[in-house]
Amino acid sequence: MNARKLPRVIGTPARAGASIARALASIVAGLGIAVVGASVAPGQAAAQEIKGDAKAAEGKIAMCIGCHGIPGYRASYPEVYTVPMIHGQSAKYIENALAAYRSGDRNHPTMKAIAGSLTDQDIADLAAYYGTTAEKK
Repeated sequence: MNARKLPRVIGTPARAGASIARALASIVAGLGIAVVGASVAPGQAAAQEIKGDAKAAEGKIAMCIGCHGIPGYRASYPEVYTVPMIHGQSAKYIENALAAYRSGDRNHPTMKAIAGSLTDQDIADLAAYYGTTAEKK
């Protein structure tokens, strides 16, 4: 690496730029973080696909069943509406809905807060759990 082509970090001599860049590249590579402009070998996935595990979701559903597990439940915040039953929805629908709440594309204060606390693995697990055809008892 040529230190003259790297931006200068305030208070750091220009000659240190190459060693800083190498150190950062090593750290980033060790964490498995994709870098813009980095190449991916043919046939190698850029991101690892996350598989949902319905069994793992059994420990994560407590926040869902309080509303979605009660037949005919009506919520009054932020307005009165009937809470949908989510068991039996497609796993893809559950994933998309939770991702939309998390990103703010769907707007409901409670769902946005809950989805915002979920990891991608949590969402995949919940989708696998609720994406089954029959409600688990």
